[in-house]
Amino acid sequence: MRSLSPDSETIYCYAQRLLNPFRGVINTVRYQSAEAVTMDGVHWDIYVANDALKKGLDLTHNISISDIRYGRWSKSQGLKRGPIFPSEEFRRLEHMGAVAYEHLLDAGDSTPFELRDRYEYWLLDGRGQPLALLNSAVFEEDIDPDQLIDWRAGQDCHRSFRSERFDNGLAVSQPSVARASGSNPGISPSAGEYLTRYINTLAGARPSAQWFYRNDAGEGEAMQGINVDDSLRERTLVAEKFPAYFVAGADEAHAALVADFNDWQAPWLLLLNDLETEERWRLEQQARKRALEVERQHRLYPAVADESAIRAARVEAMMRRSQPAPLSQEEIMSTFYIELNPGPTD
Repeated sequence: MRSLSPDSETIYCYAQRLLNPFRGVINTVRYQSAEAVTMDGVHWDIYVANDALKKGLDLTHNISISDIRYGRWSKSQGLKRGPIFPSEEFRRLEHMGAVAYEHLLDAGDSTPFELRDRYEYWLLDGRGQPLALLNSAVFEEDIDPDQLIDWRAGQDCHRSFRSERFDNGLAVSQPSVARASGSNPGISPSAGEYLTRYINTLAGARPSAQWFYRNDAGEGEAMQGINVDDSLRERTLVAEKFPAYFVAGADEAHAALVADFNDWQAPWLLLLNDLETEERWRLEQQARKRALEVERQHRLYPAVADESAIRAARVEAMMRRSQPAPLSQEEIMSTFYIELNPGPTD
């Protein structure tokens, strides 16, 4: 059943993917306009928003309201309150934040929560089929019709993703893509830069994107979109039309490049709760190559197929953290949750 809007008296606990690029899962405790959120299962940031500011406004478009930090919580440090802004609405905001915080104390150990972002915003290929996942929402009222229509592999991918298939000359088959994806003329693109440009090239000169509601069977019920032909607005697509790991290649060679990219994303893909045991085991072996990301994410893995692989990655991460070398951080993240970048360890 579709979730149109949250009930004002219900406390919701759910997980939502952080997308474009896919860089993890946000676990949320939500009450009215207050949210307690975590990306590592340890540190929780609590925000409140003055939703009363929307009263009397035209709500045919999603209107963003700035969040106010209520506080930051972890078991080891307790609650650290954010700045207080006295106002006529302060008591109501304080109440919402307090309710979210109190429920967090009870529900925090129950992570990971269930992924409930069933509203998905897909970049379409030239045939109008799902090509790459750009955004998602838990409630229909949270859908923002004004969205970017380009897919991003992310700056971290541009820097560190390596693919033997790409190194063996894949870009030669698509010279126009390779030239366009380079940051400067004459400079060869990285595998991540090439993949970013390639996927967006598949979307065509006039890209289109569409929201779908994914039902229990995984089917996608078409909704609103941008530059979408009228004939595509009432369709329902079977689950197999949607790439399992959120992006697809158009031919065998590029599908192989996407497969390498998916292996590089293994520490984040392990956060998904619908993986078969054999596939989870395979991704865990790939994730060992990126020990620092496994260390950041492992508390939110819904299952583990090979405990030794995860344990080995965590030991390696501990050893690497003891070295003075700086850590690489993903630069492109949702601005709404930009404060959730890992800070000093509590």
